[in-house]
Amino acid sequence: MSKFRLFMENFLVYGLGSVISKVIPLVMLPIITRLMPDPAFYGLFDLSNTITSFGTAIAILGMYDAMFRYFFEKDDEEYRKDICSTAFIFTLGTSIAIFLLMILFEKELAVWVFADEQYGLLVYLTAIATLLGATNGIISAPTRMQNKRKVFLVTNTLSPIIGYTVSIPLLLAGHYLIALPLAGIVSSFLLEGAFAYMNRRFFSFNRFHGEYLRNMLKLAVPLAPTFLVYWVFNSADRLMISNMLGVQANGIYSIGSKLGLASQFIYQAFAGGWQYFAFSTMKEENQVESNSKVFEYLGLVSFISCMFICAISKEFYELVFTGEYVAGYIVSPYLFLAPLLLMLYQVIANQFLVVKKTWPGTVVLALGALSNIVFNYWLIPQLGVEGAGLATLLGYVLTVAIASMVLKRMNLLMISTKFIAAVCIMIFYFIIWRCWFFNDLWISLIVAVICFLVMIGLYRHDIAYALKR
Repeated sequence: MSKFRLFMENFLVYGLGSVISKVIPLVMLPIITRLMPDPAFYGLFDLSNTITSFGTAIAILGMYDAMFRYFFEKDDEEYRKDICSTAFIFTLGTSIAIFLLMILFEKELAVWVFADEQYGLLVYLTAIATLLGATNGIISAPTRMQNKRKVFLVTNTLSPIIGYTVSIPLLLAGHYLIALPLAGIVSSFLLEGAFAYMNRRFFSFNRFHGEYLRNMLKLAVPLAPTFLVYWVFNSADRLMISNMLGVQANGIYSIGSKLGLASQFIYQAFAGGWQYFAFSTMKEENQVESNSKVFEYLGLVSFISCMFICAISKEFYELVFTGEYVAGYIVSPYLFLAPLLLMLYQVIANQFLVVKKTWPGTVVLALGALSNIVFNYWLIPQLGVEGAGLATLLGYVLTVAIASMVLKRMNLLMISTKFIAAVCIMIFYFIIWRCWFFNDLWISLIVAVICFLVMIGLYRHDIAYALKR
């Protein structure tokens, strides 16, 4: 199978799975917000997810990517079982440790995160979600490593269905605080059991190898701060909003990020198939050229989709939401583009992993995250929730720009003049949209169409080649 076909098939299949998993929550969101009339409860749920993602990142400690990288080091079934088993045993130990710490410091976490010790039950649910999330990541990994795309489609369909089957009755009964967190736990538990059964031949407590663990930790430990930095990008704004503006504002901001679920279609389509594609082709001669083209093409898709999201965001929120939730529309374009910039960063940062030099990527991400916090402190008091969205976007822009320059100097990335032109067009559109016509649907659409046609013109030969293939 050609590299082009391999990448496109993975992208489209994982994209379909992502569409299924994200469309269901997107369709259900107006129902959830009506069943949960106070944005504060949604803000508490969002903060619970924030702590879950933080605890999961610490528990995994970069082991997922290290396991993925070493899985493709040898084409040996027994070796691969040893790698998976070793990674799982290590992650199980760290996950249990994080779980126990969260239970032990339940009151402190309730006050620090949720601003009231009465939310101790929410801390317990968050601890369970963290334990399941970290171990589930490792147990489900062999499915991705074997590129079992049909399984991905099925599980992505079942996950939200299970979650809403649990949460809606609880919301109707008035259990606003625990409905969504408990639904996530039930869904994660059932899916983890399914993956444990399907991938059982890859995991055994008798296959732990200290030498393999040392090798993986050499790669994983420098990556560990990377996942913590991702957490800062995704979660620091929410914590800062809660402290500066209140939990209710965080609920509005969280709803504002939900249009970004559409960008998750693209991002998760990429993430689902990217690692398999990247590592299975990493030893080919034109690897740098292929990787660079993927970076540009995904960048073009990201820019074009974001322009149209800018145009329709206000009308979409007025149509779908009611009351205070509508105010979230202003942050949606920023939080739509942010995951796509993360996708672009991961495309090029994978080059660090291929050459087994992970620390430059960690430094670049750390600089971006630090800038994000600085931008938040500066912009939130001035622009409110919109300032937090803009700060997140600017942090990712800086991260991708620095990583591109570093990798270009290392001869691990090639950037064409036409892509630089596309970036300039995107910046131009974003500025004039926000400054002059963010409330005018038709002018926004017309300018977006013009910019779209210009970008397509820049890449007309590449598009013709792709269609021919």
